[in-house]
Amino acid sequence: MHTNLLDAQAKFTENLRANGKAHATVIAYSKDIEQLADFLSKRSKTLLSEVVPEDLEAFKELLKKQRYTSKSISRKINSIKAFFRFCVSEGLVEGNPTQEISQPKFDQTPPRILSRLEYRALRDSCRADARMHAIVEILLQTGMRISELAYLQLTDIDLERELIYIQAQNSREARRIPLNAAAKKSILDYLKLRPRAKEKTLFLTKTCRPFLVRNIRTAIDRYFRLAGVKDAKVNDLRHTFVVEQLKAGTPLVYVSQLVGHKRITTTEKYLHLIEAPEMQPNIKIEEL
Repeated sequence: MHTNLLDAQAKFTENLRANGKAHATVIAYSKDIEQLADFLSKRSKTLLSEVVPEDLEAFKELLKKQRYTSKSISRKINSIKAFFRFCVSEGLVEGNPTQEISQPKFDQTPPRILSRLEYRALRDSCRADARMHAIVEILLQTGMRISELAYLQLTDIDLERELIYIQAQNSREARRIPLNAAAKKSILDYLKLRPRAKEKTLFLTKTCRPFLVRNIRTAIDRYFRLAGVKDAKVNDLRHTFVVEQLKAGTPLVYVSQLVGHKRITTTEKYLHLIEAPEMQPNIKIEEL
């Protein structure tokens, strides 16, 4: 068997799409395999059959030297394992060099919650950029995932009913999220400047292409730096939404539904970040 790595990558990517994987997932998996193929080409290996466990261990070590987080390395390894399982199942290669590759150990750090001062500073830092201001506002005011935001279509925004519809992706169920005044205004401001295009994805680049997850993440990281907010990431906007809703007395089950947690236990993990006196300020004891 002499299957080229990049040819196999193309087939793998097509298979992911055919199986209904989310656009962001397809892109992430494809880029991970592309990164591996580039690494292997520098070791003069372009065929699937040439790849051995030592190559993958060397790739893992390179990622560590390049200061990828353990979580990112783990995700890339999962992509590579899925890729080779596909290649074996399709008869593109006989052996699977990933079987003995271990995942890096990493500690689960508690979620980073932005203070009011921090998220206001982030908001102010991108206010002059209507597109980025709308993106930050939506993430902060709805708690949706960045992949869900990147996939939003114009038809998913119901300004009249003040709702955002999150379409079902993979095992995630479709849901509706209320659109508050701040998020609605930011969307309206962006739509005035949005490029006129046939593309129905809500957030576009200047060349009228969908604004991809990795580029959105890079842009927000830049605005975090401009705002002087340290050690913060895009997902912290989601964490902040969950905690602020729970602090305001929003029922746990409802918050869990809003952010699309599969299990309520995932939402419950945020409770220890809330001081007891502030947990339910909107709940009044019935007068007897």
